[in-house]
Amino acid sequence: MSDEYRPYTLVAELTYRCPLRCVYCSNPVDYARHTDGLDTADWLRVFREAEALGVVQLHLTGGEPVLREDLEALIEGARALDLYTNLITSGIPLSRERLASFRSLGLDNVQVSIQDVMAPSSDRIAGSRAFERKLEVARWVKELGFPLTLNVVLHRENLGHVEEIVALAEALSADRLELANTQYVAWALVNRRALLPTAAQLDRARRVSAAAQQRLRGTMEVLFVMPDYYSEFPKACMDGWGRRFIVVSPDGLALPCHAAHTLPGLHFDNVKHGPLETIWCESPAFNAFRGEAWMPEPCKSCERRTIDFGGCRCQAFYLTRNAAVTDPACVLSPDHGLIEAARQQALSASGGDFEYRAPRSTARK
Repeated sequence: MSDEYRPYTLVAELTYRCPLRCVYCSNPVDYARHTDGLDTADWLRVFREAEALGVVQLHLTGGEPVLREDLEALIEGARALDLYTNLITSGIPLSRERLASFRSLGLDNVQVSIQDVMAPSSDRIAGSRAFERKLEVARWVKELGFPLTLNVVLHRENLGHVEEIVALAEALSADRLELANTQYVAWALVNRRALLPTAAQLDRARRVSAAAQQRLRGTMEVLFVMPDYYSEFPKACMDGWGRRFIVVSPDGLALPCHAAHTLPGLHFDNVKHGPLETIWCESPAFNAFRGEAWMPEPCKSCERRTIDFGGCRCQAFYLTRNAAVTDPACVLSPDHGLIEAARQQALSASGGDFEYRAPRSTARK
């Protein structure tokens, strides 16, 4: 495998368990069928094998990773490998004492999610009363000397609050604010009618974000990620299929992205049954959409084919039932009408009821 496909980041999905029920959750809709199949030793071996492949950055995520009672051991193991380690958490449940122990063991960064700027709306999106505790956790992060990333997933119910979100991030002394518009797969696709914003909402939010970026340059990084549904061309999903990221699911599947295992016809290997290097280099599933050989027109002859790599394979499948077509988010796609129809529907939508992921036991393992 050439250096073109060297992995730099390992996304360790430690569990799908979570006390929250966010309506745009990227965990699979059938998450209840999945178990925490990897024990401490398994994860530490995966970390070692990832580092040997060239990985330098580790994201500990879920679900809610703090539900793993071995999280301390995993952080300590990552530190021994000199991996830059980021904890991606809702902050629920997390104590200040435990967060302090993560600091002493070498955790580098903490990313805390919030859903909105007021408790009623934030808790409605999360499906649980959590807003005030999240703010408390964010304050602990800074008090303990961590860099703080504040992540807010944007959609039609909070896009009008970007100015207030920026102000909250400033009040919390966040080092980085991620304003990431919803990616419509998994639970977000289930709730798309209630979540998809209008172009007018996006335009205003983008202008507010751009002003904040300019004003806060050198103080706080502000990142605004446009949704594919309103972009002329799709983004390169995970920087291209199997190019820079390895995702390992709670049950041990090695994946090029979070939702890849939901695509039919692809068999993904389990890290419990073979070394990560073999999977990364030789897996037919990892190689299925690498490079350009798989591409149909218009991707095959498009000058952007090495920029966006045809877009998101999962988005292509969930919109067309074919993972091997041009992402319909691209204006050149023969299926772009599916995106235009969704945007038109957003003009007449007025929000609506959400379908929440059912709660699961949060007992530690």
